[in-house]
Amino acid sequence: MKYLIAGAGPAGVIAAETLRLQDPEGEITLISAEDTPPYSRMAIPYVLTGKIGEEGTHLRREESHYRNIGVEVIRNRRASGLDTSAGRLSLDDGQELPYDRLLIATGSRPVRPPIAGMDLPGVLSCWTLEDAREISSRITEGLHVVLIGAGFIGTIVLDAIAMRKARITVIEAEQRMLPRMINEAGGQIIRNWCEGKGVNVLTGTRVKAITQGGESPLTLELNTEQQIPADLVIVATGVVPNTEFLQGSGIEIKEGIVVDSHLETSVKGVFAAGDVAQGPDFSFGANSVHAIQPTASEHGRIAAMNMAGKNVEYRGSLSMNTVEIMGLLFYSFGKWMGVSDGEHSEAADPARHRYTRLEFEGDYLVGAMQIGPFEKIGILRGLIQSQIPLGDWKARLLEEPARLMEAYFMLTGNGQTPPRLNLNR
Repeated sequence: MKYLIAGAGPAGVIAAETLRLQDPEGEITLISAEDTPPYSRMAIPYVLTGKIGEEGTHLRREESHYRNIGVEVIRNRRASGLDTSAGRLSLDDGQELPYDRLLIATGSRPVRPPIAGMDLPGVLSCWTLEDAREISSRITEGLHVVLIGAGFIGTIVLDAIAMRKARITVIEAEQRMLPRMINEAGGQIIRNWCEGKGVNVLTGTRVKAITQGGESPLTLELNTEQQIPADLVIVATGVVPNTEFLQGSGIEIKEGIVVDSHLETSVKGVFAAGDVAQGPDFSFGANSVHAIQPTASEHGRIAAMNMAGKNVEYRGSLSMNTVEIMGLLFYSFGKWMGVSDGEHSEAADPARHRYTRLEFEGDYLVGAMQIGPFEKIGILRGLIQSQIPLGDWKARLLEEPARLMEAYFMLTGNGQTPPRLNLNR
């Protein structure tokens, strides 16, 4: 059996390893678009801070790991076309690779808004190790960096840049930071925290153009008629799945590659995983793209099991985000925005930058968000994913969300009531 995996991120690497465990004799080829050992993009901010070197981003410590388990790695090649009827994947160097089973794990890439000046020197993305090298070579203490976008990627980059002691201005088109991860009350707490750390935050603001010249290397013209000088501009305005090479393949594509509960696409024998896949969503019941590493890892494992002939169903990914912003911890799970006819409980302490909100649907906890310590993260995820009926505990949590840990221990049959803990401490 010839297994071909297009994409060498977490989904692709875990799929290759799982295939080898399930099929000791199969031929496994892993294709990487970059000329580096397979690595995790989530580790790139740590490279920017200097906490780790590039080797710290590698998904496996030893490069010989792939050879040792019998996986061929082809570097610096991109998929350019797919003939599903012939079972052949084309690469950008003209090579064509046959397969019996194919996994598409080509991930995503940054998108930039259609703004004049986006192609100027010093206007960068932060998505690859090559990007990290260039940003690291430019950033010095006191340099003025303008960050366009304050979503998930933008805030991670913000945290890394702040550690380099650069001056930072954040420009976000929506009315709050992390607009797709947190509500207005939580967003205001995060903004206050950032401003207290010296970050200039501009929300509800758009960049009209970027120009060169003047006292600074770059100038950003805003829709407010304000002009912002910058030494460096980093664009973090979202990503889009890499699916262009699938044109004419017959594979169904919507927001991403549509897959079923086995991670198989509309074409038999072709699977998809990670950022590129629009797969089952645990919280909402439909298919969604969840561009996060935990989802990619689980996609890769389950897709590989099914490629090897097993029958393993994927329950669906849970929408979850965790971010640390200059020492402030934030996470959200599931239906954090609430549901129609649902109920919620809320506890806020803006002065201490603490916030908790729990979302209920019927007798179940279906979503949550918290700003503060991460010690309850496993409990929240467990209650949401296990769908344990809350019973009498729902009324208690509606009144006192701080009793979450107590509720978890009692509902899961531990039999002992732990001491009450303050979620907002």
